Amino acid sequence: MSPGRPWQPAASLATLRLRARLLTAIRAFFTARGVLEVDTPALSVAGSTDPHLDSFVTCHAGPGQQQGQTLYLHTSPEFPMKRLLAAGSGCVYQIAKVFRNGEAGRHHQPEFTLLEWYRLGFDHHRLMDEVEELVTTLLAERLPLAASERLTYREVFKRHVGLDPQRASVTELAACAFVHGIMPPPHMPDANPDPWLDLLLSHCIEPKLGQGRLTFLYDYPASQAALALVRDGDPPVAERFELYINGIELANGFHELTDAGEQRRRFAHDNQAREANGLRSMAVDENLLAALAAGLPACAGVALGFDRLLMIAAGCSSLTDVIAFPIDRA
Repeated sequence: MSPGRPWQPAASLATLRLRARLLTAIRAFFTARGVLEVDTPALSVAGSTDPHLDSFVTCHAGPGQQQGQTLYLHTSPEFPMKRLLAAGSGCVYQIAKVFRNGEAGRHHQPEFTLLEWYRLGFDHHRLMDEVEELVTTLLAERLPLAASERLTYREVFKRHVGLDPQRASVTELAACAFVHGIMPPPHMPDANPDPWLDLLLSHCIEPKLGQGRLTFLYDYPASQAALALVRDGDPPVAERFELYINGIELANGFHELTDAGEQRRRFAHDNQAREANGLRSMAVDENLLAALAAGLPACAGVALGFDRLLMIAAGCSSLTDVIAFPIDRA
């Protein structure tokens, strides 16, 4: 639409109709598999402890017991969905508006649509099968794709930058970044390799993934497990995957952690990292921890960026081309 008329949608009407068709197809896909659509709150008393995410903050003016309480817009519906799983819901999915402060760009918006689902009894490999089936179905006849591929995190680092990411020292990673002309941000940590791995992944590897196909990257370093199980080995790895198409990260999935004590330790570690980076510590989600303690069934879950998928399906280059009213028109 015309940039001179900001009251109009940024996305074309044809793209908005495609959005509706894809949402209908997603619901049909999960209905056929007996996966329940659910709806959980966007506001929570706990924000994300992830050091890479910044939650929007608001306050409940009342009345009621929560008057004056700080609330956070969710960055993902994951925690309440896991509470449903622990309560016996069975497999669930949700198409949710989510919010992440400080994110804007061609592939980022502070408010966007996330498709998230959880499958009981699945591990990350079986969930990759289902993600592949869904995405291939949605992109059929809109984007020709070669056969999908699955590569370990270790494989892609060896292939594209010549390093073993789980053995390389920070000194070696920094030297590799220098060779590839990457300027790190100031105050990069001296001992933690993960920020260096993220830098190399985003600059040297991600643009090469999923070119004309679906590429699944899996078995991340154990230090990047987030909410995933860690599998013992030499070295141990996180049972986590990400999906890429044409260099764009589309989905992030886990063979889910079910141990409440370990999850509490990870939340505490996240908050220590946040404080070290000058970010505020976040209240942990005690309701989630209670649900894990009560018994989260063995499962795998994934979050897929619906707007990015629509962008790829529509042949657009920016999220602003597929969202009716992005942040600059909201």
